[in-house]
Amino acid sequence: MPQTEPRQFFIQGKTQDGRAFRPSDWAERLAGAMSCFRPGGAKGGIGSFIGYSPYCVPRLIDGVKNVIVDERLKALEPMAWDFVMNFARDNKLQVVEGTLLPDGTFQPTPKPAP
Repeated sequence: MPQTEPRQFFIQGKTQDGRAFRPSDWAERLAGAMSCFRPGGAKGGIGSFIGYSPYCVPRLIDGVKNVIVDERLKALEPMAWDFVMNFARDNKLQVVEGTLLPDGTFQPTPKPAP
């Protein structure tokens, strides 16, 4: 059985009515709150460093702030996944499934035909 890549969801810094979401650092704050959810768990102590989880990363795409959420976060910690997705829903942010291409562009996942 072929291995499928985990899906990525892009929480875009635009509300459903097209306005820019504020505050301007919302993506960094949200990703920062998720920074401890990483493969192997959070590392502490003198060797630890500040960084984003690979499952929840802020990114500027076409001039719009995004948080890219990897579905592996759901398996690692369902409550963290719910927190991020509820943040998007509660703030009426656009969420699109897609892929970040190597050149940094966004490619939405095609919707299946009805």
